[in-house]
Amino acid sequence: MATVSTYLNFPRQTEEAFNFYKSVFGGEFTDPISRFSDIPPSPDAPPIAEADKNLVMHVCLPILGGHKLMGTDAPESMGFKVNMGNNVYINLEPDTREETRRLFKALAAGGTVEMELQDMFWGAFYGSCRDKYGVQWMFNCASKD
Repeated sequence: MATVSTYLNFPRQTEEAFNFYKSVFGGEFTDPISRFSDIPPSPDAPPIAEADKNLVMHVCLPILGGHKLMGTDAPESMGFKVNMGNNVYINLEPDTREETRRLFKALAAGGTVEMELQDMFWGAFYGSCRDKYGVQWMFNCASKD
C-alpha cells in the first residue's frame, strides 16, 4: 500500500534527535537503526570514513495517525552539507515502479534531479529530486514490477 512519510537530515545528530522524538511520541523504531557501516563496499564508491561508520544511515519512528518520521545523518565526507531548507524531504512510497516513474518525472519537471531512479542495495527502486518550487522529494518503491 502506498505511503507518505517525512524524512529528516541531520548533521551527525540523528540518533540523539530520534531518541528525543521517541520520548515525545512514544513507540518504537520500526527496525533497528541502520548505520553507514552497513553499506556494502562498492568499487563505484569510496570507502566510508572511519568517523562516519557509526552514524545513522536510516531510522524510522511511527508517530501520529500512522505517519512515519524517518531520518539520516548527512556526513560532509559523503558530499552532504545540511542547511535549513535541505534537511527535510517528503518521502513517497508508491505501489509500483510505473507510478514511481510517473511521479518522479512530473515532480522533477522544471526542477533538479538529485539522484536518478535506480535499484538500491536495500532492495528499493530509489531516486530524489527538488521540484521547481524548491521542495525536496524522495521516492522509495519496494515493488519489483
